Amino acid sequence: MNKRPLVVAACLAVASLCAREATGQSPAAGSVRFFASARSDFDPWTRRPSEEQKQWMRAHYARMIAYSPYFDSRLEWYPLTWVYRDAYAIYPDSEIVTEHPEWILRDERGEPLYIPYGCSGGRCPQYAADVGNPDFRRYWIDRVERTLERGYLGVYIDDVNLDWRISDGNGNRVEPIDVRTGRPMELNDWRRYFAEFMELVRSELPGIEIVHNSIWYATPPEDPFIERQIRAADYIGLERGVSDGGIRGGGGKYGFETFVAFIDRVHDLGAHVIMDDDDSTTPRARDYELAFYFLVNDGADLIGADGDRGRMSPDSFWSGYEVRLGTPLGAREVGPEGLHHRAFECGRVLLNDPGGSRTSVDLDPGLHTIDGDPVRTVDLDPSSGIILLSAECDASGASTPQ
Repeated sequence: MNKRPLVVAACLAVASLCAREATGQSPAAGSVRFFASARSDFDPWTRRPSEEQKQWMRAHYARMIAYSPYFDSRLEWYPLTWVYRDAYAIYPDSEIVTEHPEWILRDERGEPLYIPYGCSGGRCPQYAADVGNPDFRRYWIDRVERTLERGYLGVYIDDVNLDWRISDGNGNRVEPIDVRTGRPMELNDWRRYFAEFMELVRSELPGIEIVHNSIWYATPPEDPFIERQIRAADYIGLERGVSDGGIRGGGGKYGFETFVAFIDRVHDLGAHVIMDDDDSTTPRARDYELAFYFLVNDGADLIGADGDRGRMSPDSFWSGYEVRLGTPLGAREVGPEGLHHRAFECGRVLLNDPGGSRTSVDLDPGLHTIDGDPVRTVDLDPSSGIILLSAECDASGASTPQ
């Protein structure tokens, strides 16, 4: 089923948002495309918004993730919305548990296994489904397809985990029994089943946007199944962004260089990334996230602020997300002092990664911070960054997401 006619119809309601999308253009890499997560704590803004508030959200949010059926009636005024679905969660109160118990992964004793999240007292809120089961895949796709017919732009698929995320009721990792072999499932087979599942979603739901919230450190990114999974998506979600406290300096499984290499690989495979921090609330982390976004942005990437809901709300939206740096003057690079740089026609960004040491840099005259303060010297600690604007270039103003 081709969903593009539904998307085009929805875009007519907000033509200014969709003009560049229809021609395949993307905004400059020096502008922010903001991603808003409309969880229940965001309901005060979506329950009964005024026309002015609707327009504000259309002007400032490039995409939104929301939940059906609550948001179904709100698609008329904000159609650029992805509906949330988990890739392999089966909820204990679902009819699947009794009607299709064979869809739940099990250990060698036949005990059901879980997605290791929120576990307590020997149980977790979500059973782990067998993504290799063709009947489960069919059920999942049919259910999403019916929801998309209500007018959603696409689907945000959570837990696209091509690394082990299967546990007992206490959150301890367990390798499930593969019913196709009768033996403990191999990681390579788990990845293959997941890649095949995501490819099926892509082929069965053409013309819609597909997001995978996946694990960037499920290395190597050159793994053929990881590549197939990435190719089946339009966007790859990086849930904790660059301010994830687990990111270390250098390479290695959790290294900053590995993180950046993964983003480059996503871009090379034709997809884009969403950097949606869900941990940090400090100004330093906020500036670091935005500097990193500008450092790697291909012009269609997205940034969110799930960890600090205040700076994404209509009444307290951070002005940093409205900065316009203009067209990049080149790719990112690492300077002799070890800082990461990227120059734009209206400014530049500097970033010190987690493996760096406190570094001081003298700047050319005519630069100022987002807050308008002139600056000639910058001191950056590890895991920090700064956005600098040119005094000779008007780099301010509300961004227009596409």
